[in-house]
This record gives sequence, C-alpha cells and structure tokens, in this order.
Amino acid sequence: MAKKRSGADIVWEALLAEGVDVLFGHPGGAILPTYDAMTKYPVRHILARHEQGAAHMADGYARATGKVGVCMATSGPGALNLVTGLATAMMDSIPVVAITGQVPTTLLGNDAFQETDVVGVTLPITKHNFLVTDVHELPWVMRAAFKIARTGRPGPVLVDICKDAQIAETDVPLPDPDDVHVPGLERYPQVDMTAVREAAALINKAKRPLIIAGHGVLLSGAERELQELAERGSIPVTTTLLGIGSIPETHPLALGMCGMHGEAFANMAIQKCDVLIGIGMRFDDRVTGRLADFAPNAKVIHFELDPSEVNKNVQAAVAVVGDAKESLQALLPLIEPVSRAEWLRQIDGWRRESQERDIANIEVDEVIPPHFMRELWHVTKADVIIATDVGQHQMWEAQYYIHQRPNQLLTSGGLGTMGYAVPAAIGAKVGRPEETVWAVVGDGGFQMTMQELGTIVQEDIPIKIAVIRNGFLGMVRQWQQLFYEKRYAATPIFCPDLVKLGEAYGIPARRITRRDELHDAIKEAHESKGPFLLDVKVMEEVNVYPMVAPGAGIDEMIRRPIVQNPSGMTPAW
Repeated sequence: MAKKRSGADIVWEALLAEGVDVLFGHPGGAILPTYDAMTKYPVRHILARHEQGAAHMADGYARATGKVGVCMATSGPGALNLVTGLATAMMDSIPVVAITGQVPTTLLGNDAFQETDVVGVTLPITKHNFLVTDVHELPWVMRAAFKIARTGRPGPVLVDICKDAQIAETDVPLPDPDDVHVPGLERYPQVDMTAVREAAALINKAKRPLIIAGHGVLLSGAERELQELAERGSIPVTTTLLGIGSIPETHPLALGMCGMHGEAFANMAIQKCDVLIGIGMRFDDRVTGRLADFAPNAKVIHFELDPSEVNKNVQAAVAVVGDAKESLQALLPLIEPVSRAEWLRQIDGWRRESQERDIANIEVDEVIPPHFMRELWHVTKADVIIATDVGQHQMWEAQYYIHQRPNQLLTSGGLGTMGYAVPAAIGAKVGRPEETVWAVVGDGGFQMTMQELGTIVQEDIPIKIAVIRNGFLGMVRQWQQLFYEKRYAATPIFCPDLVKLGEAYGIPARRITRRDELHDAIKEAHESKGPFLLDVKVMEEVNVYPMVAPGAGIDEMIRRPIVQNPSGMTPAW
C-alpha cells in the first residue's frame, strides 16, 4: 500500500510519472492547494498572462513535440478561459490535458464564488472530461486522462478537481498505465487487408490518381510511407492545411495545399482525377467546396483512423479504417510501379498557368505579404518552426513558405482561432528549445494575445514574432470587398506602435515599410539570441487568391488576373 498523500501531491506525482517536465497555467483560489504542492516537484511552470494563452501553449508544445501538452487553471473564469484553446485542440486532434480547480464538494451546485460547471461546458469540445470529488479516484483519473488524450485519434481531456479533493489524503497508489482500462477506448482497429487489397486494385488501374494528405499522416508518423507510395505509383500529392509538411514541398510530386485558398492546379487535379486517395483527412468544407461537385470523376479511397469520419461528407468506394502508417505499410507491397507521365504533364501545365498569376512576381517598393513570406523562407532556409494565427497571413504562409519537414507549420485549422500563434510559438519553443521558432501573426490576432509578451520576457523564451500589419481584420475585409460591396463594417483596426511596445517589454523590435528592408530585418531577428518583434507594414487591400467562394465548387475559383505590371501600371490585387 502506498503512503498517504494529498490529492495535490497525486497530481504532481502523476505528471512526473507521465514524463511531464513543463506545464502552462495561471493560479487561483480553487487550484491553490495544487499550486502550493508544486514547489516540491521538479516540474517547470510557465505563467501565462491569460488562461487561453496557457491552453494554446500546451497545444503548441504538443504539436511540436508529439507529447501531451498540459495546462492548469482555477475554477470559474479561469477554467472558462481555457475553452477556446480546448476547442482548438479538439478540432485539430491535439493531445492536451487541462487540470482545473473546482469549488469544494459541499458548495457544488450552490452558485458559490467562482463556481462554474466546466465539465458541462466542455463536454462538446473535449475528448473526455472528469469531475473529481473523491481523492481516492484521482490516481486512476490522472492516468486515464493521459491515456485518453494520446490514444487513437488524440484530443484534449479536462480533469476538474474539487478543492477539498486536492487537500484530502489517500493511500491509493498511482496505477500502472497498462492497468488503466477505459471503457470504449481502443488504440485503433487492425488493418483490414481485404479493404487494402481493394484500394491497391483501384490505384493500380487508375490513369489519373491523386493523394490528399491530411493531419493524420503527421500524427501517425507516416511521412516516409506516403512519399514511397507517391514515388512508386507516380501519384501527385496535395495536402490539407494541417497536412502541410507530410511531403517536402520541393518534391516533384508535391502540389502544395488544396481547397478554398489552395493552389489552383491542385484543385484542378482533384476535379480531374479518376481515383482520389484521402489519407488521414476528413474532407471538411474548406477542402471540398460544394460537396455535390467535389471530385466528380473519382472513386474515393479513404484511409482514416476514426470510423465516424468515413462517409460523413464524401462517400468512399473503399474505406481503410486504421492507423495511417500501418495501413500504408500494408498497401505498399501491393502497388505496381507505374509511370503516369501524361497525367503529370497535364498538372504541370496547370501549374505554369498558375505561376503566371502569382502575386509574388509583382515588383513594387512597398511590402506585400507574399514578399515577406518568401523572404522569410530564403533567410531561414526552411529550418524553423512557424506558428500562425488565422486569416490572410495564415494562407499566405501556407502558399509561399516552402515547408520541408513534418510539424513545421503550427496553426489552428479546424476552429480558426485568432490569438493562437504567439502562445503556441511559446509552447513550441519550450518543447523544442533547439529549434528557432517564429510566430507570424496579423495585427488583429496579435492584439488578442499580445499580453503573452510578458510571459516571453519573464520566462526568457527567445521566439521571433512578425506582425503582418495591414490595418484591417484582413480576411474579413476581403470577404466584405468581394461579397458585401466593400462595406468595411468593423474591420479597420488600430494597432499600437509595435516598436515602442517591444521596448516597453524590453524586446528588440524593428519596423519594415519597404521591400528592400525585408532581408536585413528578417536576418537580424532570426539571428538574434533573444526574442525579437518585427512590425511588417504591408499594403492594405491585398487579397489572398485563389479563393473558392462559399457554395462554389473548388474549380470555380476567384483568381487574380495574369500579372502584367509594366512600369507605371497599378497592379491588380
């Protein structure tokens, strides 16, 4: 029998047993017993300035390391401030464990000070959650939380612990992970070889096959198998936003991102392919456009871990349910080497036409965002981790930064969370201190979590931040321009002097207003030993193209005119 320890001690005991060496949080009354016990344990605590930031930090840590990220908050407003971060992790299948304090069991349901039913609030946005009212249950719950978060399709788990359960003592030992059995929780099903053989037969007969690689490729570590499949079958690969990095974007078979703001030639390939192989992706609306007209000529093969995603949006001719890496390992021996030169030539023709419309070819003295993204790539040599917020800058990063390795882009794909980048970059840098980490943000999203500059300074976290400042909530403004007759309601946004803001926090900062300043400024930030803030003033009304309008098919793209730009001509944005 284990010696008696408090519930607070059990929390830290469990964290250490799970290999946790850092967590992100903000203390308060209901979680205070656990924070008081923290001083006895060798775990680093990063004090976020806002609990939403703590959740995003845990998320960024998890994406960058592959481990479970941990965040902590008090009851009521503290716990509720985690909600956006938990929903972000849930939509993108990120393993996070959130630990929150709750009022004592004697006050539950009495509308006590800072009482909120956070278990009820987070039921739809967590993989599972627990309310702990009895200290004897806590050892099992802590182990189960981590097992649920990381098993199968990952996701966030919340553990809400009443204050008296943190104080009470128990001699119940921490169980061995193998002895923790969670009803209904399975790692993943065994690969169905009948389905694999059916998939191989379709692929081998295809004249115009295409792969869409999603986040599941990265989560399962199936990048090598994906590339081998593409090369063996001469199959081009496009990715979802969260699938970026699953194949090097310099690979001759890589088509970049598809979908609403994806490459036009990738979208054309989807519409013209005869076999579409979706791997670890869920055919969400940003990829498919109008469902009735998505990939109209294709038989769909869906490799997917979560059976609930199969046939949810797109009907599959063959569904292979299981881990992507194991499924592709079973598939590869069955794939016949084929040269599909005619199909690849057709795609290259679409690619060349798209390049003629590329805004990066426009020569102007002012800064346009694609110029910044491409220069960032030239300076960093693709040897960085980049966290972005959501909006125009996110799409420009996806389009113009050339990603070469897995988990290089950290971004909120499913929920589309503004304010994500800076705290996620903090989490990534804490988890991967050997990496250079950049946060690329818009002036709207930056102002949602810019208070985390205090965390950066206090914790000495040397991330680089580039604020793409166009004076608008850019993507919303773009929609207003295209669909609301340029009625820019509530989208112009004031941004403070970011150089002075950096100085106020003791962070070196530099403003960029001209294209010829980009290289030196990015190089200075990139090579600095500490944090650095770049204020990148860009042209205001520049749009992200191509764009698939709501309700349109993905080949019905709004596209920029072919770039002419003779001397004296105003560019068509």
